[in-house]
Amino acid sequence: MTMLIKTLAVVAAGTVLATSAFAQSAKDIRGASPYVAVENEPAPKLIVDPPLPEGLAHGIFWAQYRVENLRIAPVFGPEAARVSPRVGHLHITVDDLPWWWADPSDNNTVDIAGLPPGQHKVKISLVDANHNVFPGQVVTLEFTVPDQKGAQAHSHKS
Repeated sequence: MTMLIKTLAVVAAGTVLATSAFAQSAKDIRGASPYVAVENEPAPKLIVDPPLPEGLAHGIFWAQYRVENLRIAPVFGPEAARVSPRVGHLHITVDDLPWWWADPSDNNTVDIAGLPPGQHKVKISLVDANHNVFPGQVVTLEFTVPDQKGAQAHSHKS
């Protein structure tokens, strides 16, 4: 019985140490507080996952993203460009069309519906409050939307 108690005590102590060693602060996860200016901010970074196949099967592009060293926020212009911690938003272009739209929502997923079957390309750019692309922070995803007629015909067979 004493050996069992000692073993449990060692396991519990090890768990506490491991949890403390791997615990991350809110700042580690969320970034700097908006109440304090950040000196020498590291460059922002855009990370985008491949589109979710569940959406592509229905002509919908869903790609999750996250950013580092920047807050996505609906603020624009020269004054906003001087804010610290840094703020910005996304520009999204579909199939090399000449227009784009700004997404300042930070909802973690780009959502584009109504894509016809075939090859497509979505370009996601991380930009500052003045719409300037941060160097190297453009992700282009190429993907295929399957023929939905064939999928619908197959699903209606009895």
